[in-house]
Amino acid sequence: MKEHQERISSVQIFFMVILFEIGSTPLFLLGGKAKQDSWIAMSIGSLAGFLLLLVFLWIQKRSPRSSWMNILQRGFGRIAGTTIGILYCLYFAYESMRNVRDLGELAKLVMLPETPMFLTMLIFVSIGGYAISKGAEIVFNLPELLLPLMMLSYAVLITLLLTLGTVDFTKLQPILEQGILPVVQAALPDIVSFPFGQMLVFLMIWPLWNQNGVPVKSTLLGYFTVSLFLIFMNVLNMAILGPAVATTSQLPFLKSARTLSHFLFIERLDLVVTILLFYGLLMKMTLFFFCAVRGIAQLTQRSGRFWVIPLGLLIYASSFIEQGYAQHFAIGLGPSLKVDVLFQIAIPLLILSMLLIRKRS
Repeated sequence: MKEHQERISSVQIFFMVILFEIGSTPLFLLGGKAKQDSWIAMSIGSLAGFLLLLVFLWIQKRSPRSSWMNILQRGFGRIAGTTIGILYCLYFAYESMRNVRDLGELAKLVMLPETPMFLTMLIFVSIGGYAISKGAEIVFNLPELLLPLMMLSYAVLITLLLTLGTVDFTKLQPILEQGILPVVQAALPDIVSFPFGQMLVFLMIWPLWNQNGVPVKSTLLGYFTVSLFLIFMNVLNMAILGPAVATTSQLPFLKSARTLSHFLFIERLDLVVTILLFYGLLMKMTLFFFCAVRGIAQLTQRSGRFWVIPLGLLIYASSFIEQGYAQHFAIGLGPSLKVDVLFQIAIPLLILSMLLIRKRS
């Protein structure tokens, strides 16, 4: 991957922000601890994530053509910066692995119960690796193809749920029954870490923009679009399932779609939902994979293609470490979110502080 030859457009960045942030998020009811106020928790999380995004954009504006690996090396020095950069590459690979496992578990649960999970996950990793080996322009062409289909399908599905489903917005009441504190606790830092803090990866992407500076408008427009979508999905799931069911279900959106199964002309609607989730998961897995490859290539001064297979094998092998989906689910929405705070918030804020100190001196 020759960075100086690869350039991506504002539209591609806009599409990628939306598809990446959607990812596997509709699978879960984020902020579920706040029960019927989960949509408020999502709103608070998106606002906090927006402030964090402004930090990322400010850091990038200081060095528009420098990727996160270069910024780390300049901020911490060559040795320490390279070490932290390697940890970030492993972090990106870990996040990619989580999406690979989500893809495998979802395929086995809904679409391919008789197909060995190791085979479906191998196919997904291979697809991502092949796209990455062709370069950034190919990777960023995928959202242009997938996002319009995805949003059209979501629009049809949401229309069916609103018109034919058992939507009852009174299930969102009473609002703030326990006060604002439990809602804030449900939002911070968990919802910031997943999915909004994952915008960190764009510090590896923004330098590829085909214009001068940083693509602030396309990034913010994509962020606000997906934030409103995710807040609405929380409202919809809660209005259909109610707090008791929505907060105890592992896959609430899938359960919401299945409430339409009693209509004879709608069969296996959960397959449509699964395909939509596949789109987001595949893109999210591929972008994390891409950033891991691009990061380690920059740190080692080797071609990105050289690292596609080794990192692909690492991602694929590590996806089998967790024993079952219950453990995978618990780690993803538990200890994993605590690690995210270090990579998504602590280190970027430290870099921000160092840049501000140098600017004043």
